[in-house]
Amino acid sequence: MATSLGFRIARLPHLWRSILDRRLAPLGLTQTRWVTLYHLWRMGDGQPQCDLARAIGVEAPSLVRTLGQLEEQGLIERRACESDRRTKRLYLTDEAMPLLEKIGRVADDARQEMLDGLSDEDTAQLDRWLAVIESNGLALQERDTPRQTDS
Repeated sequence: MATSLGFRIARLPHLWRSILDRRLAPLGLTQTRWVTLYHLWRMGDGQPQCDLARAIGVEAPSLVRTLGQLEEQGLIERRACESDRRTKRLYLTDEAMPLLEKIGRVADDARQEMLDGLSDEDTAQLDRWLAVIESNGLALQERDTPRQTDS
């Protein structure tokens, strides 16, 4: 049981993104673009590029190309940070909002369909269990990450 549980936990994010990819394709969005837009929307305007990259789970240089494409589409703006001109902060444009609302509706519908058969209580319990698993994983990651020492 425990072995198959790990595989299921690993498979779900891929399944989720695959479903959303198919449903968002008619909007002309690649996975990289909708994930980036959606995370920025949830995090709020003014996020540094490096924080967004961390939230998505990619390296900052990998995100730069996607941000450039979103900027060309008129969906985001990159502005220099007033306190550190090297840092770019990200802002959604007014043009992005209708698209983000569609993404949100598609995600909500898919979530409801994936959770079909679970009561509100079941869903709340699942969320609590996943939070415990995530917390344990973060603690393991922290413990297993080598510390840098001063030379």
